[in-house]
Amino acid sequence: MENFDKGNGTPITTFTLLGFGNDPKLQIPFFMVFVFIYTVTVVGNIIIITLVVSDHHLHTPMYYFLGNLSCLETCYTSTVLPRMLASFVTGDRTISVGGCFAQFFWFGTLAIAECYLLAAMSYDRYLAICKPLHYATLMDGKLCFLLSAGSWLCGITVMTIVVSLMSQLYYCGPSEIDHFFCELAPVINLSCSDTTMVALVGLIVSVIDAIPSCLLTLMSYVCIIATILRIPSSTGRKKAFSTCSSHLIVVSIFYGSLIFVYVLPKKEALWEVDKIFSVFYTVLTPLINPLIYSLRNKEVKESLRRIKSNQIKTLLAKPTGHSCTRVKSENRDKRKKRTGKRRSVG
Repeated sequence: MENFDKGNGTPITTFTLLGFGNDPKLQIPFFMVFVFIYTVTVVGNIIIITLVVSDHHLHTPMYYFLGNLSCLETCYTSTVLPRMLASFVTGDRTISVGGCFAQFFWFGTLAIAECYLLAAMSYDRYLAICKPLHYATLMDGKLCFLLSAGSWLCGITVMTIVVSLMSQLYYCGPSEIDHFFCELAPVINLSCSDTTMVALVGLIVSVIDAIPSCLLTLMSYVCIIATILRIPSSTGRKKAFSTCSSHLIVVSIFYGSLIFVYVLPKKEALWEVDKIFSVFYTVLTPLINPLIYSLRNKEVKESLRRIKSNQIKTLLAKPTGHSCTRVKSENRDKRKKRTGKRRSVG
């Protein structure tokens, strides 16, 4: 629905994202930091996706979910950082109303999908460690697909409802969003309509999507830790802990910052704190996901070594131009000798 300024009837077509301030001296440093983070995030997640797809040793439920998570977080961080990087370079902080709604839709969809996907990954680890004899039967390919597809479907369904309600509001100014991307609370605070329904739906959605998936994850890890503590050998306990520690780090940062921003009650004085915590789940989590899984996981490192060794073998197996010339020369000499023998016999 088109939004009008009720004071003078002028249609509002753009918002302004205030971001991290407009100090000219800080724009280039901010750009350098965030472009580095974005590059590492995208490259790292693409490497994981490539490894999971190409290496048959990683064709297991755990790495199926990891590949989905890397794909999700590549898209997730791409909904926020490219627009922010452009504003650092050009100084243009404006975003259209439709573009703002689209950014929030995809951001919310991917955030909700990640909540459920992280819960699915914790459930997978619970089955692998606590019920190893039944793991292959319970966590089959069909269940993996249903869990990952259900995560995406929940995100799309919920955000369709929330953004539809947001689009029905009138935005009559001011048009400045005190954030670095379009988020629910800063956007609806600019509306001159009654935002009670949208705010209530947003709170309900946040509680339903974040709290149960977080509790499921915590319960899974409580069971996992209890099982690990019963392992008699210290080597076995260490191996089991290393399998789950990286996932637990990502989960703690993501859920902790998300619940602080969306679930806990807020005052205007805490908006700047919200902005800082938003950096954790929009920028930091997608960054540390590939770093933690690649640096701490032995199977991923072994997969990288296999790919490197295969590449080296392929390069060594290819004949060089000099060797090709030498082989051709030797074959030519052999043919000449055979021809000379035939003539002498004749």
